[in-house]
Amino acid sequence: MNQEQSTFYPYIAIAPMMDWTDRHCRYFLRLISPNVRLFTEMVTTGALIHGDRDRFLRYDPTEKYLALQLGGDDPQALATCAKMAEDYGYDEVNLNCGCPSDRVQNGNFGACLMAQPDVVARAVDAMQRAVSIPVTVKCRIAIDDYEERPFLKSFLDSVSATGCREFTIHARKAWLKGLSPKENRDIPPLNYDLVKEMKADYPSLRLILNGGIKTLEDTQQHLKDFDGVMIGREVYQNPYFLATLEENIFGNTTVSTRDHVARAMIPYIQHQNKTYGTPTKTITRHMIGLYHLQPGAKKWRRYISENAHKDKGDDTVIADALAFMSQ
Repeated sequence: MNQEQSTFYPYIAIAPMMDWTDRHCRYFLRLISPNVRLFTEMVTTGALIHGDRDRFLRYDPTEKYLALQLGGDDPQALATCAKMAEDYGYDEVNLNCGCPSDRVQNGNFGACLMAQPDVVARAVDAMQRAVSIPVTVKCRIAIDDYEERPFLKSFLDSVSATGCREFTIHARKAWLKGLSPKENRDIPPLNYDLVKEMKADYPSLRLILNGGIKTLEDTQQHLKDFDGVMIGREVYQNPYFLATLEENIFGNTTVSTRDHVARAMIPYIQHQNKTYGTPTKTITRHMIGLYHLQPGAKKWRRYISENAHKDKGDDTVIADALAFMSQ
C-alpha cells in the first residue's frame, strides 16, 4: 500500500500488541491484507534513546502504512523518539495511554497517564513540534474509580487543545490495581455508547474504536458510527479474518489464499535467517492461526510448533507443514 492509498477510508487498524505485533507478524499480516494500518508493539523512549534503535525501528517497506507506538512521559524524550520514527520513514507516531500493566505504571506511562492529562498534552505538543507526520493517542475511557464520561471528556479536552486530532479509544475502563493486563482486556465492560457520545461531542476529532471487535458485522456496524476501528486479538488468533475484511470492506478481489501466504513467508524467513540470524520459530509463531477452523488446522499448528525450532531448512518447515496437513 503506497503513501497515497494510506489516506483512504475505511480505516481499519491492527492494534499494537506487546510480544505479538513485531516486524515478523506485521510482514505476515500484510501478505493477507494490503489495506489495514499496522502498528508496532509499544517501544519505550528509553529503549530507543539508550538501546539499539535499529533493532527496534527496523521494518520491511511492505509493512507501510506503519505507525510506531511510543511509551513514555517525558516530552523531550518523546519528541526525540518521534523524530527518530519520522527519520526511519514511519507514517505516524502514537502515544500509549492505555496499557495497564504494572511495569508500564512503574515507568509512569500507559493508562496511568490518563490521570495526568496536562503531562500528556505537553508530550503530544512536543512531539508535534518535532515532526511533520501525524501524532496520535491511544487511550481507555477511564481508569480506576473515575467516572467515565467526565474523565474521558477532560482528557480529550486537554490533549486535543494541542492540535491532536486522532484518538483511538479502547472502550473499556482500565483498573490499574486488582486486575492483570489480560483481565483488563476482558473484565471491565465495554461502553461503546460512551465513545459514540464523544464522537457527537467532538465532531472535529477522528475517533477510532477499539475493544471487542471480532466479526465482519461488528466491523461494518462500527464503521458507521466511528472514523475507524482497531482490531486486536481476533486478528492475531485468526489472521485470515483479514481476508474477509479485504473482500467485504475494501472490495479487494485478489486476496491471497492461505497456502499462498504460507509459501510467501519462505523467502522472508530465509532472508531473516541469513541477514539477521533470526530463528525460524521467532517468525513462524505468528503463523500458527493461519488455518484457524480449516481442515488440517490442528496438524498445521502441531507441525509448526514441534518443528520450527529445529535446525532444518526453512522451506522444509513450511512446505512439510503444508504436506502434513493433507495426510
